[in-house]
Amino acid sequence: MIRSMTGYGKKDGVSQKAVVTVEIRSVNHRFLEVAVRMPRSLTHLEDPVRKAVQQRCLRGRVDVSVSVHSAGGSSKTVQIDQALAKQYHSALTKLQKALKLRGALDISVLAGFRDILSVSDEPVDAGKLTTTVLRALGGALTDLEKMRRREGDALVEDLTLHLEAIREAKTAIAEKAPALAKSAFERMKGRIEALLQAELPDPARLQQELAVFADRSDISEELVRLESHMLQFEETLQSKESVGKTLEFLLQEMGREVNTIGSKANDAVIAALVVRMKAELEKLREQVQNVE
Repeated sequence: MIRSMTGYGKKDGVSQKAVVTVEIRSVNHRFLEVAVRMPRSLTHLEDPVRKAVQQRCLRGRVDVSVSVHSAGGSSKTVQIDQALAKQYHSALTKLQKALKLRGALDISVLAGFRDILSVSDEPVDAGKLTTTVLRALGGALTDLEKMRRREGDALVEDLTLHLEAIREAKTAIAEKAPALAKSAFERMKGRIEALLQAELPDPARLQQELAVFADRSDISEELVRLESHMLQFEETLQSKESVGKTLEFLLQEMGREVNTIGSKANDAVIAALVVRMKAELEKLREQVQNVE
């Protein structure tokens, strides 16, 4: 079945006390366009991420967001500059003696100097983090595909309803089509007779010209081609490939046949049915824009 270009997927992964989150959003687009956002430390993964998306998405604007968060306080380490602490202690001791100050220089005093104690992230194994990112990406893409399939199923149902509405109108037109040529012939003949109000010159030639005019009102070929396009449209809806552009082409051809039917059939009832078909075709075009 067809897939929609609209979808969302998200997956988390844990690597060395770091949480990796991959989010993917996709919307309709004429071609495939992939945008990747990730921390600078992971920019080397941009091409692999882009290629992974291209292997599983054929059309649409796909936005991939990769973020890395700490799994907890344990991912931080405390660094102590002992040499600097000794210098502080020596300097403070000298100052205490010089100023003849009382009191003891204990650890709490030294801990107040921020440049003695520093907190930093634990080093992360780049290889393991890369594996975690790509694994989370695969899971997010799977979720994205599931949603796009569900949306595709809903699109098929809606497209089928609009197609059936067109077929109903086409059937009603086909019932009136056989009488169109004869009606056009009699109508034009009556007009000529009323204008001339006398014996018709060269009746045989006039009959021939009227027959040619009436034949131009015949819409049977257009109805056959329209039905053929509709059948192809229905078959394409069952395809597992990327069919959005094919459906757009078929709609274009269906629109051409409907326009020709409207211009050739000089009939008020058929004109109303043509308007109805055009309205349904427009609804089909709007929905097909979301098909991958």
